[in-house]
Amino acid sequence: MRHLLRRIGFYLIALWGSLTLNFFIPRLAPGDPAQIFIARFQGRIRPEALHALQLQFGVSKDPLWVQYFQYLNSLLHGNLGLSITYYPTPVAEAIGQELPWTLVLVTISLLISFGLGTLLGAVIAWRRNSFLDSLLPPLMTFISAIPYFCMALIMLYIFGFTLNLFPLNGGYDRFLSPDGSPEFISSVIQHAILPAITFVIASIAGWMLGMRNSMITTLSEDYVLMAQAKGLVGRRVMMNYAARNAILPSITGFAIALGQVVAGQLFLEIIFSYPGIGYALYQAVQNSDYALMQGIFLIITVAVLVANFLVDLTYVVLDPRVRQERG
Repeated sequence: MRHLLRRIGFYLIALWGSLTLNFFIPRLAPGDPAQIFIARFQGRIRPEALHALQLQFGVSKDPLWVQYFQYLNSLLHGNLGLSITYYPTPVAEAIGQELPWTLVLVTISLLISFGLGTLLGAVIAWRRNSFLDSLLPPLMTFISAIPYFCMALIMLYIFGFTLNLFPLNGGYDRFLSPDGSPEFISSVIQHAILPAITFVIASIAGWMLGMRNSMITTLSEDYVLMAQAKGLVGRRVMMNYAARNAILPSITGFAIALGQVVAGQLFLEIIFSYPGIGYALYQAVQNSDYALMQGIFLIITVAVLVANFLVDLTYVVLDPRVRQERG
């Protein structure tokens, strides 16, 4: 319990530090969102409204330390401000509209990529020096060297434009109403398949190679050799003794990746014109939308901290050495 309270205190301090940076960093960028908003309407908004807009967007002429405490007070009341990009929609509502698209697409793709990658890594490490071990690592290394956006463009050209197997853009067919009907769900799945395949292909190599290297090191440990000496079934030794311990470093990377799921995949969402939080962040940066940027960064920060906290708990469950050390 003492260790748990210590970790909770650490994450609370990290959250406060992140919130502080989240407040100051956007304000170091040039530009005033209120003036940008007025310029967008090309004189249809009177300049006298500038001060009211600055108050709405949280960029008043008050000293920064006053704005900082106003920002923290608004967060405590669940007020993330108004978004310029989706004006007059509040930031919380704008994020709520975009976040589910990213969560569904990236979470499912990440789980598939992590599961297949770690399983392949464990198998080829167990059968090292085989044909499979000679083929997959170089092939996956080559694939992992291809940038995300290049992979997305290749997939889009081949399977979307040339073969016409998948839609070229969007999250669903525009003539459909997002009412949860079977036609709408089918359209969403069809539009998500190509971005998901691109994500899996581009990221599976890292999980596989990491698991393979960790597994090879673990196979030389005494407890694995003892299990083999006892005559246990090979599959049991591979999964319960070797893979269970070799996967620990991968779990750390998976937790970080899972925490960053809410950040979306910016290049994928732009290339496929797929709705999501990554594209919303791109628009917020373009429009100097401080409130939307801060809201998105806040969600990302909380997700990463929660994911790392869950990793701490997972390590305690999976690794008896950690339980003994912390006890």
